[in-house]
Amino acid sequence: MLYDLTLHMGYTYDTPASGARHIMRLMPLSLPDRQRLVAGSITISPTPDEQSHFTDFFRHPATSFRLRLPHDSLDIRMQARVQVDSHSIAADFSPALPDLPQEIAGVWSLQPESPHHFLGNSPRLIDTRAISDYARSCARPGLTVLQIANALCTGINRDFTYDPEATTVDSTPLEAFELRRGVCQDFTHVMIVALRSLGIPAGYVSGFLRTIPPPGKERLEGADAMHAWVRVWCGATLGWIELDPTNDMPAGTDHIVVAYGRDYSDVAPVIGVLKSSGNHRSVQAVDVIPIQ
Repeated sequence: MLYDLTLHMGYTYDTPASGARHIMRLMPLSLPDRQRLVAGSITISPTPDEQSHFTDFFRHPATSFRLRLPHDSLDIRMQARVQVDSHSIAADFSPALPDLPQEIAGVWSLQPESPHHFLGNSPRLIDTRAISDYARSCARPGLTVLQIANALCTGINRDFTYDPEATTVDSTPLEAFELRRGVCQDFTHVMIVALRSLGIPAGYVSGFLRTIPPPGKERLEGADAMHAWVRVWCGATLGWIELDPTNDMPAGTDHIVVAYGRDYSDVAPVIGVLKSSGNHRSVQAVDVIPIQ
């Protein structure tokens, strides 16, 4: 599939910010045999006084920028064209859970894609007894690693309710788990904690998702979304696969990858600090348009 993407992120401050520094990770990646960034651009208003580009540990292009003068709003717009190829799993070559530690031990690498980075606690994710118990209830004896990951994906989709009012960007996986409510970030974090508690390497994927309107309804402009889903290491043969617990499905051609990380803190689209006071309001609109 070939897509044209547009993203608008806008912030309005009650009190003008006298200075700010931010980091953005918004541009889709180019990934071998999976996804190709054809072209893309990002515009920022007001125009930054300083701007630089770098590649982070997980090999994601990022942009750092600084605003020195007072400003009462920040407007970020991204445009890109991306080719996404089909990448379905032909067969389950993942090991049984008791055999996975030996396969992990056989990986003599600390490169960004190494499973060793995705086994323990990370900045936003710590092992939790309640989620560990839930994970064990899905990991029936005799299941392969991929089957366990699929069972967790289905279980979270079944047991949790999508509710954008239930949590915030700073909610912990345990808070979302106890509520059984949240958004894609919460479902993804809960599933990662559950998988890691079983000794299965798992990470966070940030990206875009094309939404398809109900039959007979027109697509609404700006109604697509930034999205999050899970990356699972299923052994040396199968490697990394991606599952979307919010929709109980493997990531497919409607999923466009922006960044990989251990949790949301590694892949936040925009992070930073500013000198201001009071509240701020934000808007976000995404369009993922397939090109015939």
